[in-house]
Amino acid sequence: MESASSMLSPGETTLLALDPVIASTSSDLVGDLTYGQLSRSTLVTLSTPNVMDLPAVADEATHSISYTLSRTQAVIVEYVRDDKTDLFQVGRSSEKPIDFVVMDTAGAPPPTQGSSAGQSTISRFACRLLVTRRDAGDNPEKPVQACVFAAGFNSESNIFLGEKATKWQENNNMDGLTTNGILLMHPDGEFVSGNAKAGKWREVSVDGNIFSLREARSSSRRGEEQRDEANVLMDGSLIDLCGATLLWRSSEGLQQSPTQRHVERMIKIVNAGKPQCPVGLNTLVLPRHNSGVPNQLMYVYLQCGHVQGRHDWGFVAGANERQCPMCFVIGAVTKLEMGLEPAFYVDFEPPTHAFNPCGHMASEKTVKYWAFIPFPHGPSGYRAMCPFCAISLEGYPGFTKLIFQDNID
Repeated sequence: MESASSMLSPGETTLLALDPVIASTSSDLVGDLTYGQLSRSTLVTLSTPNVMDLPAVADEATHSISYTLSRTQAVIVEYVRDDKTDLFQVGRSSEKPIDFVVMDTAGAPPPTQGSSAGQSTISRFACRLLVTRRDAGDNPEKPVQACVFAAGFNSESNIFLGEKATKWQENNNMDGLTTNGILLMHPDGEFVSGNAKAGKWREVSVDGNIFSLREARSSSRRGEEQRDEANVLMDGSLIDLCGATLLWRSSEGLQQSPTQRHVERMIKIVNAGKPQCPVGLNTLVLPRHNSGVPNQLMYVYLQCGHVQGRHDWGFVAGANERQCPMCFVIGAVTKLEMGLEPAFYVDFEPPTHAFNPCGHMASEKTVKYWAFIPFPHGPSGYRAMCPFCAISLEGYPGFTKLIFQDNID
């Protein structure tokens, strides 16, 4: 990887152990800041409750993590430069240290206890990604490893865990969790094979260690440490920021995945079949974008999957439902749209299924994979949602198989 940025790594002393919608993030990135491992923490007894009085914290050229133990004690962990890794930061802040600004998605978790309605649950400096470099002289097949850590450095190059934050000290090693936590889920299986399933959600600490989930998102009691699991990202790993979820795609995985051109080709294939509306007897068209001639757009009956055009037949009095003229099943109807983000696809198959209730189309394996991902929602709940629009899925299984009247020439 290339970088023209400043870099950070550990000191020379003993090491301290350490919902557009779902954002698709590739590992082919260039960051602003890099660092390696942590140096030994320095336990400092303060004569003032203001940790900013410490030189290591006040100096913007020095990156540090401050663990406040009490009004008179804090553990400060300093970083030094390294040229083998790149650091990328994610958060709600638009300040310079943040490489990827993320806002709450539609249908994001409700405010946690003590927060006001409308207040974002995403941290301004939510998490950081540490990625090994692939320099010009390296073997092009050298694997690029990316790791995720909770919390990011602010504009003064600091991370603060206050007195009330969940933190602990074991064998002189400090670690902690952020208020709403950074959750991580690796796919169970190879993402691009189309055979992967949802893994288990875990929480990542500030030091990059992995823990089972807390009883509630902002609980002060940490989960059990998972010593056999790591914070190393896999192709298809999900990072939940409590308000938005990131999908990590590796460069190797993207090379084996559909592209925008492939998605557009699938749209052409659907239209080449000249699907017909059985009521209006007109040819339907799947637009490349959210547009098109109204009477040519495709609509799907979500209960049965029959695809038809726009018409007035089958309205059910007093309900926002219609009766399908093909099989007479009564249910909701929605407009079909192609899922346009290729990074969400797990295979190259044509679009044969659609999410309920939004109507986004994708391949069968893609729809089924995402329909059974339990996305964290609220203090301790989960929900299934469409990756293309973040709308919660309805009914079981949350999707329908499409039945076209096509290729009838």
